[in-house]
Amino acid sequence: MKGLAALLGVVLLGTLGPAAAQAAPARAEAAATGLHISDGRLLEGNGNDFVMRGVNHAHTWYPGETQSLADIKAFGANTVRVVLSDGHRWTRNGPDEVAGIVEDCKANRLICVLEVHDTTGYGEDTAAGTLDHAADYWIGLKDVLAGQEDYVIINIGNEPWGNTDPEGWTTPTTAAVQKLRGAGFAHTIMVDAPNWGQDWQGVMRANAQAVYDADTTGNLIFSIHMYSVYSTAQAVTDYLNAFVDAGLPLLIGEFGGPADQYGDPDEDTMMAAAEQLGLGYLAWSWSGNTDPILDLAIDFDPSRLSSWGERIFHGANGIAQTSQEATVFGGSTGPDDTEAPTAPGTPTASAVTATSATLTWPAATDNVAISGYDVVRVSGGTETTAASTTTNSVTVTGLSAGTAYAFAVYARDAAGNRSARSATVGVTTDDNGPTPGVGCSVAYRVTGAWPGGFQGEITIRNTGTGAINGWNLGFTFADGQTVSNMWGGTPTQSGATVSVAPAGYTAAIAANGSVTVGFTGTSGATNTAPSAFTLSGSTCTTA
Repeated sequence: MKGLAALLGVVLLGTLGPAAAQAAPARAEAAATGLHISDGRLLEGNGNDFVMRGVNHAHTWYPGETQSLADIKAFGANTVRVVLSDGHRWTRNGPDEVAGIVEDCKANRLICVLEVHDTTGYGEDTAAGTLDHAADYWIGLKDVLAGQEDYVIINIGNEPWGNTDPEGWTTPTTAAVQKLRGAGFAHTIMVDAPNWGQDWQGVMRANAQAVYDADTTGNLIFSIHMYSVYSTAQAVTDYLNAFVDAGLPLLIGEFGGPADQYGDPDEDTMMAAAEQLGLGYLAWSWSGNTDPILDLAIDFDPSRLSSWGERIFHGANGIAQTSQEATVFGGSTGPDDTEAPTAPGTPTASAVTATSATLTWPAATDNVAISGYDVVRVSGGTETTAASTTTNSVTVTGLSAGTAYAFAVYARDAAGNRSARSATVGVTTDDNGPTPGVGCSVAYRVTGAWPGGFQGEITIRNTGTGAINGWNLGFTFADGQTVSNMWGGTPTQSGATVSVAPAGYTAAIAANGSVTVGFTGTSGATNTAPSAFTLSGSTCTTA
């Protein structure tokens, strides 16, 4: 959960401590009787690599939402991190309730990361007190967690004690882990960084080796929460690579947000870096207090994904593209399937309208089986995911009228192998001309800024009497700004002129309705806002 650290823009540039600079000492590793760590990797009991791809779900705040795990699984996740309370801050989640959560995770074929959220610091708590209290909570659940090592990871405490006494992280973290081991817990244990989980002073980065070596089972994984501390792509990759290079297990336990006022970096960089390095990530949050994946968290309607939800599930490095089900649920062909499918044949287009087109292609082949296809929109060297399907035909929606597109297709198998890209097909949508009764207004605002860069948000409102189905937004920057990345739309920029085509989930705007696109970019000297906007050629008012 985001906290006080989000108000700080400090970038961590530290390195792993002296132990990482030397050859790592021999480590005792967990017996392969469940999820376990080996050579810095999370493995299943059968020896298969398991890379967590999932989201956080604040169960303790919404205990009645029993459908949520099934909906999370339906979007392709293989893991869910479930927020619990030991009674220190919120209503206690007791043994019967936790046993039910574990069974729900198993019924929905999700690896279950259980975490105590009460350890997030509020100033009066000490590190030792909160983590020791959390360890006692887990010991009280020992009977319901025994025998669940294949399915459950214990996140011993969330973001321990916030921003107080960060140098005290090593001792209380080690003590809490050893307390659980002494009580007989063989599960993989996850430990969060200090400083609201963000480790802005580098305490976990410098002392992770010592904490890892103190766990005699070697079955320990570290969790970093990537929010405002990680203001550049370099800061993201430097932190992740430091652990990988040292052979220490790590995942991104929390990250995310569509337009964060604290200046978050591009979460797509985090997902891409995690994918490249084979690290897990768990997005915040299906039902959290900030940046929900659902459009309105309290509705729990899976058809209403927010812009962040679309990115985390359907982005180029999102869950739907990179998740592999745990083999304990029968969801993998095993570690020996390393052969990628053949490239799909060249797609053809049919049923082209002003806002959609149906694409069909010759099927790919695989040594085991094809599990699905990813259709991408190609613009120069950039790809944007347009659709995913389990068949060799799909209708791409949310296109703009009178606009030229290029599409290509990838095939993937159940082991996560991805084919080479197919050849592209060009599609030009119909030009229906202006829609009668449609007007528009546009609100532009800067939501965060840093030296040389900024994050912005554009809200488009349909002020007319008819629905808008497909649009193209045009505007001109006044101060040399450039768009680096966008969600909710696909930008094309020539000099100062920007044209934005909608994403599938922002293409339709009901009468008096609105959609929002967000972006990051480089800024000029004054970062002056655009003064005029057009929507499909019509001039909009500014709000």
